[in-house]
Amino acid sequence: MHQAGILKINSVYKQFKRSINHSMTANTSPNIDIKPTATKQVTGSQALLDALIQEGVKTIFGYPGGAIMPVYDALYDYNDRLEHILVRHEQGAIHAAQGFARVSGKTGVVFATSGPGATNLVTGLADAMIDSTPVVCITGQVFAHLLGTDAFQETDVINITTPVTKWSYQVTNAEEIPHVLAKAFYIASTGRPGPVVIDITKNAQLQLFDYEGYQKCFHIRSYKPKPEVRPTYIAEAAAIINETKRPFVIFGQGVILGNAEKEFQAFVEKGNFPAAWTILGMGAIPTDHELAVGMLGMHGNYGPNLLTNECDVLIAVGMRFDDRVTGRLDKYAKQAKIIHLDIDPAEIDKKVKSTVSVWGDCKETLPLLTKLIEKNDNKDWLQKFADCTIKETEKVIFPEQNPESETLTMAEVLKCINEITKGDAIIVSDVGQHQMVACRYAKLNNTRSNVTSGGLGTMGFALPAAIGAKYGAPDRQVIAIIGDGGFQMTLQELGTIMQANVNVKIIILNNQFLGMVRQWQELFHQNRYSFVNIKSPDYIKLAAAYNIEAKKVDQRAELKSTLEDILSHENPFLLEVMVGKENNVFPMVPQGRGVSEIILSKEEL
Repeated sequence: MHQAGILKINSVYKQFKRSINHSMTANTSPNIDIKPTATKQVTGSQALLDALIQEGVKTIFGYPGGAIMPVYDALYDYNDRLEHILVRHEQGAIHAAQGFARVSGKTGVVFATSGPGATNLVTGLADAMIDSTPVVCITGQVFAHLLGTDAFQETDVINITTPVTKWSYQVTNAEEIPHVLAKAFYIASTGRPGPVVIDITKNAQLQLFDYEGYQKCFHIRSYKPKPEVRPTYIAEAAAIINETKRPFVIFGQGVILGNAEKEFQAFVEKGNFPAAWTILGMGAIPTDHELAVGMLGMHGNYGPNLLTNECDVLIAVGMRFDDRVTGRLDKYAKQAKIIHLDIDPAEIDKKVKSTVSVWGDCKETLPLLTKLIEKNDNKDWLQKFADCTIKETEKVIFPEQNPESETLTMAEVLKCINEITKGDAIIVSDVGQHQMVACRYAKLNNTRSNVTSGGLGTMGFALPAAIGAKYGAPDRQVIAIIGDGGFQMTLQELGTIMQANVNVKIIILNNQFLGMVRQWQELFHQNRYSFVNIKSPDYIKLAAAYNIEAKKVDQRAELKSTLEDILSHENPFLLEVMVGKENNVFPMVPQGRGVSEIILSKEEL
């Protein structure tokens, strides 16, 4: 197609896009006092940075490049108000922003340039989308008149990112920037949170315009982040709960995202309900709470999985019935009435048909439901969970945490960390066997303390996410637990730690394998180990190259004292722990089986 034709199509598309977004007009809340600001001439870049400041942003994770250079030039004059963390790869930037958002409850912010800079964000955007993490990514773009011409470092960022964002929008005129940024932060942080991409052409970054100040967005006509709470459904749910003999509560990250931890705990305690968490719901109530019965899922605890198919009422709060939680749907909780509380109507009845669905923010719906439910005993039912815990402890937990073999286990490393931190640390885990061990064994007293890649399962997530977590919670201990495979995917972010002196503690659990894949190859592919034996660099020398202190441990006698030393260290530290090469993670719900078919050992296959 000729260039003129391309530009004409692009112009028509721009007009269509603006007509669609015309209804998404930001309005200020009548309860907010906005001080009038005198009109002044600013560039689009300056308006962008002012928008971030007005939104309360203090930290940006990014990497400069040609198409976003005007923004970085303007940022030079904002160093006293905005802290920019220079990562070593754009994927590191968005994972850091995710870690920041997950522990702080605020929206993470990312800067990246056009072309490869923007496309390097896609994995993180998909991760943030499926795990409901609020992130606003600002990407630079080529000049508007070059759009559609395959200009240097031009990609169609909007069409690439639309499937993995809540909203993607391209700005070609600086006058759009204030209200588009306001909508971006509103969309990212409200309702079911998620990532937003704002792609800004270079001319819009440079363009001068009459700036009348920034107004936050509190309403968009075509966007309703919170469904209307329907008291009738709450009453129906309460009536079912009050007749139950074997109630079971399963909860996800929605409790945390809704800041409803206190309301949820009050609900669970009034009904005396056994409560199990999804991998991202972990920490919404303390993991040692008397009613907390463990983790759901493929490598979750024995009782929660087994007894899912024995409860008579299953109460799901802020979770989406992920396939790793349900196993085979045709064998999942068929005997139970299902009550599903969720803010996202799209999740209702998507996988598991509910008896009663309670749409809405659980911070609002839970207190209403709590008022209507009756106090209960559930003594015999709770004892069944306790019996399952005893069985799992005897067959799996105690042997893993107190092994007779000379080689260290991942579980005993977590046991030592728990003893030292007393459950007060933030645990950031990567993806693989060590992730399952960390989420099974970590003790957490506080909410927003478990940071991991849940739905997408992104290897390489933990190191940059731990950096962001430390900026999101600077006064808390941040421990990154990473496998040798995942660490090598984003190890360049040691440079970010070095330059910014980010005080994170990195623990590499090195089993010299891509452990989770190897486990499956052992159990289901007759020990045909196909490309899972992975060699690692000398991590101690690698850390030294980045001026990060490091140590290697392979003896049990040294483990706890070494952990005590590094966790009290005032600067970043890397610890490599050599663990058993072919240790497996159990319990396990084998793929293709129901949750009640959970096994405790290889011999049960």
